[in-house]
Amino acid sequence: METETTFNNFFERGLNVLSLFDGMSCGQLALHKAGIKVNKYFASEIKEHGIKVTQHNFPETIQLGDVRNIKASDLPKIDLLIGGSPCQDFSRGNAVRDGLQGEKSSLFYEYLRLLKECEPTYWLLENVVMDAEQEMIISELVGTEPVRINSSLLSAQLRDRLYWTNIGPASFDLFGNRTCAIPQPKDKKIKLQDVLEDGFTDREKSRALLESDSRPLRTPTKMFHRYYSTGFTTVVFKDENIYKEMKMRYEEGLPGEAQQLNPSTESGGQQPYMQNRVYSDKGKAPCLTQFANRLMIFQKENIRYLTQTELERLQTVPEGYTSILKRDDAACLLGDGWTVDVIAYIFSFLKGEGKKLLKVETELSNGTRM
Repeated sequence: METETTFNNFFERGLNVLSLFDGMSCGQLALHKAGIKVNKYFASEIKEHGIKVTQHNFPETIQLGDVRNIKASDLPKIDLLIGGSPCQDFSRGNAVRDGLQGEKSSLFYEYLRLLKECEPTYWLLENVVMDAEQEMIISELVGTEPVRINSSLLSAQLRDRLYWTNIGPASFDLFGNRTCAIPQPKDKKIKLQDVLEDGFTDREKSRALLESDSRPLRTPTKMFHRYYSTGFTTVVFKDENIYKEMKMRYEEGLPGEAQQLNPSTESGGQQPYMQNRVYSDKGKAPCLTQFANRLMIFQKENIRYLTQTELERLQTVPEGYTSILKRDDAACLLGDGWTVDVIAYIFSFLKGEGKKLLKVETELSNGTRM
């Protein structure tokens, strides 16, 4: 009887979904992309921009607010629980990582609480690649080891993530420990150049979008320095020749060889113009003419950040999905979101589960299953 009910939930009524830390509902996008029917979609989100984008695109979404205030007793039977708890205290990009004890990442325990209270038929938890000890603790608590999938297989973005789920195939060791065995998706070989509206990139893939993409540097020299020396950002050049010249000029000594003190920033605008100075961190400054010539290539029209449309393409979000927001606000949401095609790939295994359930139901009705 339970099998029949589950089958009907998936293919007749549709799923009741509870999405924690919902953001802008990338999970809902993925369900639609995977062809999974949704009955009711409950979302837990507190950021205004995320809620705004979700309700604009999915007005039937039921917003529940802060995850800490949600009770399973107030909800119908949940068929699918999804969520990606905050990753800041796990991320290897941070020198100090408090892990599950951190103020933000400790919200994982709210996911765990609702997983136990709701007892969903299926569930999915996403997070960043983290220290082995933290990964092991989460795996023990949810009852399965994760599958690791890089978004680069299905998009133009390097985004390596862990997915704990009971969806799809699994393997078990001699001690009965479960590991998610969803196979790696086929590489679509999408390059960064493929998603650009115009311009040139020297990289095959974008680095992972982060919330910090909403706070871009504005000075062309600083943009190139951050891009070329740290790889911490993604920029687009006017054309290949511009990129090559910028690289050459940078390697010749810009901006590390000499800097010009700007009175508007160095002295709060109080320093007279004639007191501007050039200094060098190498002991000698080049002649001002030479320095100025090197600066000429570093103009705003020659280098830029990714556009809002390009950011959407990197996360495989439909173009225009975040159009009600300004670019930097959209970048913040997209950086916190999921790569939709990766989640849709995982959800595609729900169809396989449905086929298995249908087979069981048919055997039960025919009396051929013991």
